[in-house]
Amino acid sequence: MTVISDLDRLSVIDLTSEGRASGRPHTIEIWFTYRESIIYMLSGGGERSDWVRNLIHTPEVRVRAGVRHYTGVGRIVTDPHEDRLARDAVFDKYVARYRGDLTGWRETALPIAIDLEHTT
Repeated sequence: MTVISDLDRLSVIDLTSEGRASGRPHTIEIWFTYRESIIYMLSGGGERSDWVRNLIHTPEVRVRAGVRHYTGVGRIVTDPHEDRLARDAVFDKYVARYRGDLTGWRETALPIAIDLEHTT
């Protein structure tokens, strides 16, 4: 798979999931980080967030990062090592850009991973 090397320099991505009830595309703009063909995000609303509930119902998602488009499979991060990596990587990317304290968010948000499959 070809993935642009500077993907993580972008501030946000657009994540499109399939609505679990409507079946229609549901797109959000979200903070993220990229590590070895995996996009990590933190859901402040945990499993209550619509986009997370959509992803649990239908894990196949689309990602727009700048002008590039990717497909992938979303999942809740459950491995303790990967959980810590995801939390720290997203936090480290945004802590200097954000005026508030992100420490609580880092520790309480739900880590989500998108395993990228394809780019166009």
